Amino acid sequence: MADGSDTTLAAGEAVSAPAPQGLVAGIKSFAAGHGGAKAVIEYVGKRGARIVLVGGDGQWADQFAEDTVTARQACATAGVSIENTWERELMDQMRPNNDLWRSMGRRAMSR
Repeated sequence: MADGSDTTLAAGEAVSAPAPQGLVAGIKSFAAGHGGAKAVIEYVGKRGARIVLVGGDGQWADQFAEDTVTARQACATAGVSIENTWERELMDQMRPNNDLWRSMGRRAMSR
């Protein structure tokens, strides 16, 4: 093997670096403040992965991770379950606050 080749991955091998503590802490904090939480992880290209958290009280927030593997690790470490898709029950649970409605209205009006 050439020098430095120990950093390359074989096919099917995954990197298992721990999730960033700030990301895990943010997820834990949201879940603790909203009666638990569920997460949906969305791949957003070069930006990485978006973790949409839906609290037990209907409030929601999002966090960003560098990739979907890191996002899944962060949720697992924080003790938040991950939904594979946007199920109707989860979407019905979401309660957008008035600030979100206002911001969406401004975006539509500015087009």
